[in-house]
Amino acid sequence: MSEPAALTVGRHPRLRLAILVVALAAAALVFGLGDLVSVAQVREAVERAGPLAPVAFVVLGAVLAALLVPGPVLAGASGLLFGPVLGTVVTLCSALGTGLIAVTAGRAAGRDGARSVLGAERATTVESLLSRRGVLVVAGQRLMPGVPDAPMSYAFGALGVRTWQLVVGTLIGAAPRAFAYTAIGASLDDPTSPLAIAGVAVWLLVAVVGVEVGRRAWMHRRRAARRGDLT
Repeated sequence: MSEPAALTVGRHPRLRLAILVVALAAAALVFGLGDLVSVAQVREAVERAGPLAPVAFVVLGAVLAALLVPGPVLAGASGLLFGPVLGTVVTLCSALGTGLIAVTAGRAAGRDGARSVLGAERATTVESLLSRRGVLVVAGQRLMPGVPDAPMSYAFGALGVRTWQLVVGTLIGAAPRAFAYTAIGASLDDPTSPLAIAGVAVWLLVAVVGVEVGRRAWMHRRRAARRGDLT
């Protein structure tokens, strides 16, 4: 009996997956550890767009974050440029753009490789889980502290998360953190202002919720593993 069509893999799937992983690791080293992009540089580049600055930031921020430029740097620049309200909207739109870029690239370059590595049975189980709970998985990840969104979006694409699930999950999970980082960025000149305090408070609340979400997901996975049911 032939394998389901969903599990058919193309040529050199593991090589394509390996290239994607290496490229992301290189981007993380260049942009994350090399500190090549600063708030001032992003701000200067976007301000040149004049009235179209919010749109320019969404596009530039989405691309830079997909290259693994740290999100807080970009959100802080958004807060400085546009203030807490418009800045939060711009930051969230940029996060959506990053997610769409990453999930599409992950799906194109890594999905066959992920299936090949996981094997037919496990790949079917994972895809079934994400088909039903993809929104919750994405939203939960967006809430977790210390887990960067862009690399996970590449992984979501490789594991079969649908585009609409990524969009909805990002809107739910990334919105609070977008406000927190943007509010803090908008208050850099007055770190004791009510806005800055609100940003820190929201960030701490999101971190607590994210840790709890991660704990519950881990406990659920352990119980499911004992039952032999990962769905």
